[in-house]
Amino acid sequence: MFERTFIAGWADMDFNSHMRNTAFLDRCSDIRMMYFTEYGFPVEEFARRSMGPVVMTDDVRYHREVHLLQEFRVTLAAAGFAEDGSRFLLRDEIWRSDGKLAASITSAGGWLDLGTRKLVAPPADLLAAINELQKTDDFEVLPSSIR
Repeated sequence: MFERTFIAGWADMDFNSHMRNTAFLDRCSDIRMMYFTEYGFPVEEFARRSMGPVVMTDDVRYHREVHLLQEFRVTLAAAGFAEDGSRFLLRDEIWRSDGKLAASITSAGGWLDLGTRKLVAPPADLLAAINELQKTDDFEVLPSSIR
């Protein structure tokens, strides 16, 4: 399982003194880019290829609060892929240091060609990197986004 540990900072807090909803989404974006970087696709490589990931929906389920300066870890797994890799469902889970699940986020997206502004299938080396992700128990095969 790909995971990273973070600390909830001042800028992550909301009026109720717990981690704000968009901070959860920010950490999900961070860990995805950390994953892609580790597998040979840093931001510069996406820019060179004139493509990048695009998220179309986020389904966020909150379970427990995360408080200021609390350590938490974020996991990343595949909840679904199209066979050609053109669509994906990525699942992030936010775990508090006490082992309790704080949130589960499932994001649906695809790969955007930055020139044509259309969804495309990823190149073979990116598809191979994506396929290295651990799959969730409810993993599903998605239809292709290429028409």
